[in-house]
Amino acid sequence: MKRLLVTGSSGLIGSEAVVYFDMRGWQVYGVDNNMRLDFFGPDGDTTWNLERLKGCTRNFTHCDLDIRDRNGILKLIEGFRPDMIVHAAAQPSHDLAKDRPFDDFEVNAVGTLNLLEATRRCCPESPFIFMSTNKVYGDAPNEKHLMETDTRWDFSDPADCNGIDETCRVDSALHSLFGASKLAADVMVQEYGRYFGIPTVCLRGGCLTGPNHSGAELHGFLAYLARAVKEGRTYRIYGYKGKQVRDNIHAQDVCAFFECFYNGPRVAAVYNLGGGRANSVSVIEAIARFEEAIGKKLSVQYIETNRVGDHICYISDLRRIRTDYPAWGVRVSLDDILMQLVGRSQ
Repeated sequence: MKRLLVTGSSGLIGSEAVVYFDMRGWQVYGVDNNMRLDFFGPDGDTTWNLERLKGCTRNFTHCDLDIRDRNGILKLIEGFRPDMIVHAAAQPSHDLAKDRPFDDFEVNAVGTLNLLEATRRCCPESPFIFMSTNKVYGDAPNEKHLMETDTRWDFSDPADCNGIDETCRVDSALHSLFGASKLAADVMVQEYGRYFGIPTVCLRGGCLTGPNHSGAELHGFLAYLARAVKEGRTYRIYGYKGKQVRDNIHAQDVCAFFECFYNGPRVAAVYNLGGGRANSVSVIEAIARFEEAIGKKLSVQYIETNRVGDHICYISDLRRIRTDYPAWGVRVSLDDILMQLVGRSQ
């Protein structure tokens, strides 16, 4: 039986990976200490998701372990000897990072190093998949020429139609402290690949989403927006007239790529991973879609000042990942994502 280690196993991507590979006969070991509760309060609590996993899986073992615990991580990987590692644990909010910079860096950068070094010592042949972020590019994507439409910002140059590719620079940009800590981890994952020959991949995610997301105001765009509409919360829009654009990818499609990478690993690979143009939506477009589907009007507070380093228009260019892994593609449409979030009950 193949063995998978998943960090952040009670979060969106981690829990999806647990179910995806459990259904395919893998033995899955999940590491999660519910730090989302500490980061985001009750909205971020993943206890419900852990209980769901315990009830729907056959070969899943949960471990309440902090990835900052270097010795604990080493002992775990030494004993389990996974055939693949999916590292999805993180402090995921660029807003929260400024208030808790040490927690942010220690979880995102040091925690990743702990996992990489344990992998090098114990199972260097096992593919190491790192959920990075498009925030490693900082605000460099905002330098693209944009045009304003009634409901969104968009790229004005036809050459940019496919979105942001992996050649976008990571230097000389404002990242947020979160973006900087994730970039440190991203580069380290690449280095362990190139220097030690470990099959590693950095997946620079756009908006990752799905019905098992514990969305909070500071993290989880669509999941939190759906909750705000359903529960009558006031939703705060930060700058750009609410026309800022994100591309959204369902957690199932992310996990499908994990399987592709396991079957065809590369060394020090880097890919932008999102929903692409077809799954892109602006804040005000998403609000309108949810209001129509749920049948409620959203209370909105508009704040003129945008979030520091926030992207105005970000769409993931998927041409590199599709070229290297032609069997993979985005299967869950934006319409399906929205309807799943509308129907979600926690």
